[in-house]
Amino acid sequence: MNEMNTRKKIILISSLAVIFFAGGIFFNKLYQTPLKSQKIYKEALADYKSGDFSNSYYLFSRISALSDLKPAALYRQAEAAKAIDDKESAVKKYQLLFNTYPKNPLSIRAKYLAAQILSDENPKLAKRYFEQIMQDAPNTDYAIAAEYYCGLILKNEYTKNSNTIFPLSKKHDVEEYFRHYLKRAPEGRLAVSVINNWLELDKNISSDDYLLMANSLYKFGEYPRVKELLEKTSDVESWVLHAKNLNVMGHKSEALEVLEQGLLQNTAYVSEDDVIDAINLYFSLSSTPNLELAKTLGPKVSGKGHDYIASLRCKYSSGYDKTQCYKELYLAYPNGKYAPKALSEIFMSAVNSNDNESAKKIGQDYLNKFRDKEDAPMVMFWLGKLAEATRDYSEYMSIYKSVITNYPDNYYAYRAYLCLNHQTSPIITDFITPQPVVYPYPNPNKTLKKLVELEDYEIVDEISGDDDFIKSWVLYQQGDFSHSMLIARNAMEELERKPDKYDLRWRLVYPVHYYEDIKKYADETGNCPPLMLSITREESYFNPHASSYVGAKGLMQLMPATAAEIASKKSLGYYDLSNSASNIKLGNYYYAYIKSLLSGMDVSAIASYNGGIGSVTRWKKSLSYTDTDSFVEQIPYEETQNYVKKVLRSYWNYIRIYNGNG
Repeated sequence: MNEMNTRKKIILISSLAVIFFAGGIFFNKLYQTPLKSQKIYKEALADYKSGDFSNSYYLFSRISALSDLKPAALYRQAEAAKAIDDKESAVKKYQLLFNTYPKNPLSIRAKYLAAQILSDENPKLAKRYFEQIMQDAPNTDYAIAAEYYCGLILKNEYTKNSNTIFPLSKKHDVEEYFRHYLKRAPEGRLAVSVINNWLELDKNISSDDYLLMANSLYKFGEYPRVKELLEKTSDVESWVLHAKNLNVMGHKSEALEVLEQGLLQNTAYVSEDDVIDAINLYFSLSSTPNLELAKTLGPKVSGKGHDYIASLRCKYSSGYDKTQCYKELYLAYPNGKYAPKALSEIFMSAVNSNDNESAKKIGQDYLNKFRDKEDAPMVMFWLGKLAEATRDYSEYMSIYKSVITNYPDNYYAYRAYLCLNHQTSPIITDFITPQPVVYPYPNPNKTLKKLVELEDYEIVDEISGDDDFIKSWVLYQQGDFSHSMLIARNAMEELERKPDKYDLRWRLVYPVHYYEDIKKYADETGNCPPLMLSITREESYFNPHASSYVGAKGLMQLMPATAAEIASKKSLGYYDLSNSASNIKLGNYYYAYIKSLLSGMDVSAIASYNGGIGSVTRWKKSLSYTDTDSFVEQIPYEETQNYVKKVLRSYWNYIRIYNGNG
């Protein structure tokens, strides 16, 4: 008995040893150190980017299932397989990803891409995947695209077999899928395909649906097709698009006739935005002076658009008439879309007329009603100026500080800073310490941090969802600096409360490019380097290949004739406006030249850089202003006034972010 027990123990111990040994081997295969996983991933990604997809597929397969990089590795394997046309392997890897890691941000995309591949080979499974996407992620672009594919799969189910009867209810389902897509994404990548398939499906399409298709095709520039579809729509609903299409096709007189009839009779049948588009086009096509047109058109327009036309009449008026017009507009539409602008104009009129008591009351009324509107920083700043004029020290100090606190990146925060420090020169400092653009958030999660370090920007973008700052950062890493800055700028504008100046997102909005050359030639010409950086930013968004519709070239947007004149005056020799250093050099010499003709005044020089030195000289003689702030507010060219404010706002933010002021 003892011998038997001993034998059983030996067998049990041997079995356990085998199990532990096998388990050890299995665990060893599953487990990798994080450093090893990252090393393999980096090598695999390098092969993928170089086009060696087969080896990339193999290397990504070596990432352990226990690694937090495994979902990304599976996605990359699928992409590599797809690149060598191994659709079966691609689908399997996508499926493994979204089945094993359903909560991973890559799962929805993986399911969408798998469904795309399966659309022809296994349409029923593909449709099931697309429907799951629409249910699980209804607000994503993938759900919008899934609408198209569901419609297409259902359409093909009946149209590919001529012997199959297409039930009317199914046809309606297909149309509903296509209709949803066009309503949600009229400029979507699949929109034209949606329209083509819809038109193939049925000839009995409603007027509203033809208009929906025509609107999409207009955005894609398919104007002859737009004309063809509009002939099948109701004139009272399609007149705005009809006029726009006639205009781009060169039939301007016909467009004007359509607009006039539509504005007089049919504004009730289109949206307010459409009416505004129609009014703007009407003004651009009419030979009647803008002010006269606004006065005569207003009483004739039916329904929508009266307040917009009234705002245009005010915009094109001048002096007392302008102020009176805005008062009438505000009284008529106190809660309307243009009320904030009207009240800010009334406020500034009181300021310019030295009617300080009225200005204070109007300004406070504006801030009580419209503190979150565009002109709020201006109104608050000028309330500070009024308090300063009456020597109410505590009040104006408090107001200026509030401007900087509430609107830290605004032009008026810059002006408030100067007033607080009793500084008359617009140049606070000519020194900044450039810092590189880095990932915009200091503490990404562990997986995201690894992918950032591994430079897998496509996946970083995908798993970050709708964060535009990360999209901006990805574009920056890919070398698309101009687009990156635009996205970051718009994202920052949308934030209700701005982050502090140390926030890394500011570097995406105000990146420092070409600064070595900018500083070199700014120092050479006596210009302020951060100011020249700001002009470069506003002129071209750091696109060295930028070209304006009037022919201005390069980073600092110089006209060829201007460049030739400056090169000759300063004996600069050969130059090339397409070369960044050459363009920056000429831009600095041009700025220094116009500044020298304007008594060394930077604000005047900035205005001249945009509006021309002749215009600025004329304004300085004709305008009644008391200081720089008053002069800028009275610049009669809206474009030039906004340009001055944008350049100085950029300057303020560059020194705020990279120097420590503000």
